[in-house]
Amino acid sequence: MIVSKAIEERRAVKHFDANHEMSDAEFKKMMQNALQSPTSFNIQNWRFVNVTDQDKRQKIREAAWDQSQITDASVTLVLCADVKAWKKDPVRYWRNAPTEVAELMVSMIGPFYEGREWLQRDEAMRSVGIAAQSLMLLAKEMGYDSCPMIGFDQDKVAEIINLPKDHKIGMILTIGKATKESNPRGGSIDFDEAVITNNF
Repeated sequence: MIVSKAIEERRAVKHFDANHEMSDAEFKKMMQNALQSPTSFNIQNWRFVNVTDQDKRQKIREAAWDQSQITDASVTLVLCADVKAWKKDPVRYWRNAPTEVAELMVSMIGPFYEGREWLQRDEAMRSVGIAAQSLMLLAKEMGYDSCPMIGFDQDKVAEIINLPKDHKIGMILTIGKATKESNPRGGSIDFDEAVITNNF
């Protein structure tokens, strides 16, 4: 599928075929592609919790205002990020690079993030957002639809998935076969309001 067509056709779908299963091969292909999403300093701080246990899905649904896509979608992912990934053996993020490049990049990671808690969290959310868009477009190319979600109790979902203390949840992303079309687009702001040349 052409990328622009996938972007145009991607919508937040709320109703999925609860009987459809994504194959293991499809899931692995989708995730391997999503893992190519960019992250600052290549720290790859996203973590994807694939919730397959139906009891856990039901509990997450209860923590998400009883939204049916949590249990009905073929795939329910909780997109998280390791906020402290920047200091967890950062050499591994550059192990395949030339020595001089690896040494330079690794030496910059610590000073950039150390003591800047706001930046660590911002970076985590940026990484999750980029990965989520990759997943949604990949899903569309594979004939699936998706729904990014922030309407849930973060603390309850964190407890259900046993989220480590140094991780944050960015969103939930459900992926599956739509049984009902999404509503028409609500409306777009004017191009000139969104796209500014040089400065405001």
